[in-house]
Amino acid sequence: MTKEAALKYAAMVIVAVAIGMGLHLVGESKAISYMSSKPEACINCHVMESYYATWQHSSHAQRAVCVECHLPVDNYIDKYASKTLDGWNHSTAFTLNTYGKRMLISDDGARRVQENCIRCHSALSQTIVKTTDRYHAFDNETLGGGRKCWDCHRNVPHGKVRSINATPDNLGVKWHLKKY
Repeated sequence: MTKEAALKYAAMVIVAVAIGMGLHLVGESKAISYMSSKPEACINCHVMESYYATWQHSSHAQRAVCVECHLPVDNYIDKYASKTLDGWNHSTAFTLNTYGKRMLISDDGARRVQENCIRCHSALSQTIVKTTDRYHAFDNETLGGGRKCWDCHRNVPHGKVRSINATPDNLGVKWHLKKY
């Protein structure tokens, strides 16, 4: 075998190994599931199990899935750009173990959730704006005025307890679900 042929063979082996490792990584991380809107995709990581369990036992479970609250719904580009950014941030935090027992929402994530609360509850939102002076002490006339819906509605939809090891109904949530 010539040196040139050996280098060509070695390059093909390296490329094949890289492709194989990439496919294995995609399979093990369940990367394809993140392209769906299924809430079960959120619990691929154990850190999210408490959020899934509390959502599952809330009134929102019958009406909205995770992406309808946490991602933009106006167009696919914004939706998948946000999904990509959130996925990168989550992957980095999980891989480097830089998260606490309680996940905190980013400023961009909080903005999206607030916009989706207003979108879904638009009739109620209009009433709140009209009665701001009597019932909702906001800083300005726009809904929220710096406050978020969950400042008052803290337990919607994830309940009172939101941590890895202290959520009721959380034990083994992943294993009780069917594979999707």
